Amino acid sequence: MYPNFYNNVVFSGGLMRKLIGIRREDKNQWERRVPIIPEHVQQFKEEFDIDTVIQPSSIRVFSDDEYCQVGAIVAEDVSEAPLVFAVKEIPSSFFQSGHVYVFFSHTIKGQKYNMSMLRKMMELKCTLIDYERIVDDYGRRLVFFGRYAGIAGMVDSLWAFGQRLKAEDVDTVFSEIKQTVGYRNLPEIMQHLQEIGGDIETMGFPETLAPIVVGFAGYGNVSKGAQEVLDQFPVEEIGVEKLDEVFAEPSNKKLYKVVFKEEDMVEPRDAGSRFVLQQYYQHPEQFQSVFDRYLPYLSILMNCIFWDAKYPHFVSKEFVRKQFEGNEPFPLRVVGDVSCDVNGAVEFTEKTTTTDNPVFVYNPLTGKVTDGVSGVGVVVMAVDNLPCELPEESSREFSNALFQFIPQLVHTDFSVDFDNLGLPPALKKAVILHKGKLTPEYQYIDKYL
Repeated sequence: MYPNFYNNVVFSGGLMRKLIGIRREDKNQWERRVPIIPEHVQQFKEEFDIDTVIQPSSIRVFSDDEYCQVGAIVAEDVSEAPLVFAVKEIPSSFFQSGHVYVFFSHTIKGQKYNMSMLRKMMELKCTLIDYERIVDDYGRRLVFFGRYAGIAGMVDSLWAFGQRLKAEDVDTVFSEIKQTVGYRNLPEIMQHLQEIGGDIETMGFPETLAPIVVGFAGYGNVSKGAQEVLDQFPVEEIGVEKLDEVFAEPSNKKLYKVVFKEEDMVEPRDAGSRFVLQQYYQHPEQFQSVFDRYLPYLSILMNCIFWDAKYPHFVSKEFVRKQFEGNEPFPLRVVGDVSCDVNGAVEFTEKTTTTDNPVFVYNPLTGKVTDGVSGVGVVVMAVDNLPCELPEESSREFSNALFQFIPQLVHTDFSVDFDNLGLPPALKKAVILHKGKLTPEYQYIDKYL
């Protein structure tokens, strides 16, 4: 237990100090990330008089000893910390009455599997702050793992592409690509892909595969991370209007990249209307997907876009079924569904996958899925915690982004009414529950409870 603790204040050497807790991640064997790295724990202690208590872990990317060395207390019981940070969802048995918890709750879409957790927090009058909703005035996320989800998702999708071609007895340099977890770190990944890119540029790949077009649905942090990986190859970026030209004169010594924005993917149902982004966000029922115009051009689709049930499916089961029933070959071999919405933007993402079983084949003719890369259909990579595959790099970047907010959170009086809560706007927007009650912006979640 942390010594001399009393009501959010610890007395150490006569000085008044604050205490935060870090929960151990245990969702699965791959979840090795941390929200706060040891260097920052030390900085909080030395510069802000903030102490840290952290649960022990045998799999965490930073060891217990590394936290001890910077002055953290490693203890199973972190209940004396009124403010607790985690990465993923927290078991209902962990919560303490009246405490403040900061983590990815996966509740803002009314996710059924987390409603019991949310109810428990409400019963205990807890406060919930969700990293996903820490955004600036333009709605851009300020604390995120998105770049590393994109990086790992692209690497794993390229691996899946190589393995799929191998299963088809097509010999290519793509089969040399490993899963993200097969590399030591990100520099090793980039170095290896650059070497493969050099082989593509000099020797090419089978002309029967040309052109290889990689499409990116979305243009935010996830998409940028994925593109960062692809750009290690010889790549030409093209606009959607150039796809026909590429197929008319394809090259087998480079890949083609196309980034799709919302206006490329949907159009107003009213044929006389023009596309307005804010109208699409506010009234998505007035729009329909036109993404099937571009799917027949793609070899790999990276789904990196935010999706909610109110939006149309961008890739429908019906469209893909018709392609496989037709006489023309359908070039789409792999979907890297980084967004991982089951039956979401990509309707045939039938399930999420894991690092040790990362892909399945969806057969459009039968509607069935088969784990692995073999069989009729499209390979889907839908690992739902991709940043875990780069735990150190992703934790460092996340902690760097979160750092600025922690002193503000520590020194906030959460006992006051929500209206008087002295948080900066970016943090106040992220308060889903305050003292067990849904805050005004999140009242809609009540219908899912």
